[in-house]
Amino acid sequence: MAFFNLKKKKKLVDERSALTLLRQAERDNGVRFRPGQWEAIDAIVNRRERVLVVQRTGWGKSSVYFLATRILRNQKYGPTLIISPLLSLMRNQIMTANRYGIRAVTINSTNRNKWAQLKQAIIGDKVDVILISPERLSSNDFVENVLPIISERVGLFVVDEAHCISDWGHDFRPDYKRLENILRQMPINVPILGTTATANSRVIQDVKDQLGFIQIQRGDLIRQSLALQTLKLPSQASRMAWLAENLKSIPGTGIIYTLTTKDADNLSIWLRQQNISAYAYYSNVVSGDSRNSDEYRKDLEDRLLNYQTKALVATTALGMGYDKPDLGFVIHFQSPGSILSYYQQVGRAGRGIDSAVGILMLGDEDEGINEYFRTSSFPKKPWVDSIIKVLEDSDGLTINDLAGKVNLGNYQIVNVLNYLSVLVPSPVIKSDSKWFRTPVSFQLDYSKIQSLIRQREAEWNQIKQYIEHKGCLMEFLVNALDDENQLKCGKCSSCVGKPVLKTGVNKDLELSAIRFLSNSEMPLKCNALIPRDAFPEYEFFEEFNKDLQAEIGMILSIWGKPKWGKEVLQGKRKGFFNNQLVDAVVRLYGRWQPQPAPKWVTCIPSLSKPRLVPSFADRLSANLGLPFKPAIIKGTSFLTIFRDPLIFKS
Repeated sequence: MAFFNLKKKKKLVDERSALTLLRQAERDNGVRFRPGQWEAIDAIVNRRERVLVVQRTGWGKSSVYFLATRILRNQKYGPTLIISPLLSLMRNQIMTANRYGIRAVTINSTNRNKWAQLKQAIIGDKVDVILISPERLSSNDFVENVLPIISERVGLFVVDEAHCISDWGHDFRPDYKRLENILRQMPINVPILGTTATANSRVIQDVKDQLGFIQIQRGDLIRQSLALQTLKLPSQASRMAWLAENLKSIPGTGIIYTLTTKDADNLSIWLRQQNISAYAYYSNVVSGDSRNSDEYRKDLEDRLLNYQTKALVATTALGMGYDKPDLGFVIHFQSPGSILSYYQQVGRAGRGIDSAVGILMLGDEDEGINEYFRTSSFPKKPWVDSIIKVLEDSDGLTINDLAGKVNLGNYQIVNVLNYLSVLVPSPVIKSDSKWFRTPVSFQLDYSKIQSLIRQREAEWNQIKQYIEHKGCLMEFLVNALDDENQLKCGKCSSCVGKPVLKTGVNKDLELSAIRFLSNSEMPLKCNALIPRDAFPEYEFFEEFNKDLQAEIGMILSIWGKPKWGKEVLQGKRKGFFNNQLVDAVVRLYGRWQPQPAPKWVTCIPSLSKPRLVPSFADRLSANLGLPFKPAIIKGTSFLTIFRDPLIFKS
């Protein structure tokens, strides 16, 4: 099969022929291009330009790149490569591609066993679209063995959700930075399309600076189908009660967004107890029968698509690209960190129907959670310094090696290495499973990170302004995204002069929610893998034997969350966990009734407050009638060893 390099600027298609292809794909002879769609296709296909398209959710950005792909493939050009950030989005893209008669495949971490087969299909010209996540660009195996085969054949390069490239964007993904190197290697005449629904002028400029897009196409961002409302209910219990009372009366199905996976779990359980079909959805969610997470998430998406559940209670894992045109509502149980993020998520609703609702709630915990997200998005200077120093003194280390040498968890180590590895030039490099220090001089630009954090603080304040806004809510959103449209939506609570949905809370339901939160313990599945050198006295390595693995336990509280999580937070600050917490754990133990019953109590102490946890464990053991044995000590690298073999073996 011969692939044409895009050199000559001959016109491949006119608007009439492209419209015919669109109508064939949509099976609708009356459908027409939306304003801007043909212009984007014309720029990509006929003029081979680099284009960034910023259009509202539901406008049809995928139609642009799939139609362009169909036209290019009909002219014997190579396949389209799409960088796509989420598996849920890829699944929707593959479904859409099928409507256009396009053969689409995805190469991701869940189908590694099919990579060889997919490579052969690409070489044999049996694939029209290849979807990959930006994280694949950090895999040596993929970059060395798969990407060259794709890049030498590519006819169109698409960066979906292009705002993720930007440091200023609401969903900064370091691996998107690797696209710069790929784009530098591509011929100037390969057309490139970036698409997003959420980018203000600052983000657009940032993306343009990094990827060199020479044409920006912006559309009207106002969403006429959405009826927006804000709702201040400070306590989680009041919001849970409101949902239990109001969800059944909202037409159709929808998504409820939470900021954390624990809240997604808790809220979905509560709603099911109120006879509302709702299920938690996040990146590693699994079902009770321990199915593969990817398969389970696909099953959840299908349930929502086919009206088999009222709602998915989701994190941002379902925040981009999920395509259900008749989604009736999007409700935020907690407020996201920026207007960009909120517009992206609430835009899932009402894409193909005349009326849908978007409710944004503000709770007491939102400030603290968003502050944590802001400050943890970028690596802290001590983390970077410690990892750089250890790598300088070594001949390459794995993540587990580093965990044994620095005072950081695996997640923090990966966070640092991902950030450092996309810098140009990078101070670190990965070969196979080991990380090495490169010879380039390096000093962390901490002032830039602080500037980014301050910018995100300003964006959080903008969310709070939106909640207090007395005028048209849709107008506020689009103006915050630098769309100067002055039209009022006519549907939001401000425009109609009354709540879209009632604001009151049923007190009986609120009391039930308080009791639920007080007793909302969750299972704790303990890890079977062992950090290197964590138990040197016993020479445990890699994985505990089955007979030594901890059984599934129970969690009383989530850090900082009502009711007991707040008591834990306050107790740590004071240096003493009160007896109410002891009593709560005793009651949890009574409800749990583990079998076989434990014979003694131990604890993992704190390095900074050595008496805090042992004091609690000592009082707990007395209340349970079990002996307390201080069997564990904690090293400076978060390593734990058992002090007395006899205690451990008992």
